[in-house]
Amino acid sequence: MIQHFTLPSGERMAYRYLEGAGPVTVFLPGYMSDMSGGKAQAVFAHAQTSGRACLLLDYTGLGESEGVFAEKSLPQWCDEVIALLDGLGIARVILCGSSMGGWLMLLLAEALGPRAAALVGLAPAPDFTDWGYDDAQKAQMARGETLLQPNPYGPEATPTYAKFWAAGQDSLLLARGPKSVIAFEGPVRLIHGQADGDVPWEISLKLAAALRSADVQVTLIKDGDHRLSRPADIAVLLAALDALAGARQ
Repeated sequence: MIQHFTLPSGERMAYRYLEGAGPVTVFLPGYMSDMSGGKAQAVFAHAQTSGRACLLLDYTGLGESEGVFAEKSLPQWCDEVIALLDGLGIARVILCGSSMGGWLMLLLAEALGPRAAALVGLAPAPDFTDWGYDDAQKAQMARGETLLQPNPYGPEATPTYAKFWAAGQDSLLLARGPKSVIAFEGPVRLIHGQADGDVPWEISLKLAAALRSADVQVTLIKDGDHRLSRPADIAVLLAALDALAGARQ
């Protein structure tokens, strides 16, 4: 059942919370995605079968949550997810982020500190506001204009709003510099398709090198695309969550 949590802003954030054993697995959808997606639903159903705790959510401005998407940003969503965790009294989490959700996962891990037990990234896309656009597109958004691009997954163009892009540029992780690291020391599992046309699989290797944790494993699926939504792909994800949840009981 979908429930709603009232944020400090007054907007209501939609979520589904399943109580159970171990740290709560929190699924973080990708850009313009919500908790109705196949991977999110598979993670929730698997947690239910396994008796483990799980939290799905819609970012404000998307899905069943209130808000205007054009006004949202990664730092804002980070604060809102933390507010939701606090409001539900959730002390420990396994963060599972897909694409953009993989970037948000890292921002949350640094903000939550020891409350984050482990991370699972599916085609994680940290810093995509930097490497994902050319100079002309960046200049357009820097002028405050909205960038519209073809959407390979639907008929409507995909917008990138100037506020979202600018906040992303202020939240870069991989571009911090060669001596800086992403401050997370728990286990990390990264899963990436080598046929990903949206996020180069090399990003996961760069991320693995940038993480402070020594327990980082990268799984490359040779014919996997960006969505990683085939049954075999989802099986890899669920196996990683099972292993981490069992180790973090």
